[in-house]
Amino acid sequence: MQPFSFDFSQPVAIGADHAGVACKEQLVSFLEGKGLKVKDLGTYGSNAVDYPDYAHPVAKLVDRGQASLGILICGTGNGVAMTANKYQGVRAAVCWGEELSRLARAHNNANVLCIPGRFVAPEQAVAITDIFLETSFAGGRHEERVRKVLHL
Repeated sequence: MQPFSFDFSQPVAIGADHAGVACKEQLVSFLEGKGLKVKDLGTYGSNAVDYPDYAHPVAKLVDRGQASLGILICGTGNGVAMTANKYQGVRAAVCWGEELSRLARAHNNANVLCIPGRFVAPEQAVAITDIFLETSFAGGRHEERVRKVLHL
């Protein structure tokens, strides 16, 4: 199980499809402004692309411990979450509000934040991300539940 809070010695991995580019760009600026290293895995334009092409690389980095956490953005957040959750070491959560972000970290020890780019303004995505970064896993009664998710 990963530690209760993030170890930022590794970069934050971020990726998005065409529906999340504007949000991703704002989040990259926000993260760098906080002094965090960021690995931006694309996409970089508005041409239609397939979300798994960006979710897999982010999830692989998180799964291998080569990223402190991941952030993925697609139209609904669901496609990137489903893709990322294929990896054993990933716990991806779709969050469209600040309280969901806090609970995903505190109760589920989520390590990949998935944002629905068509339903969340970039400014709101910054607030959601900030809470995700600052919230620690509560452990306790939640630890056994997370172990069950991981089949451990």
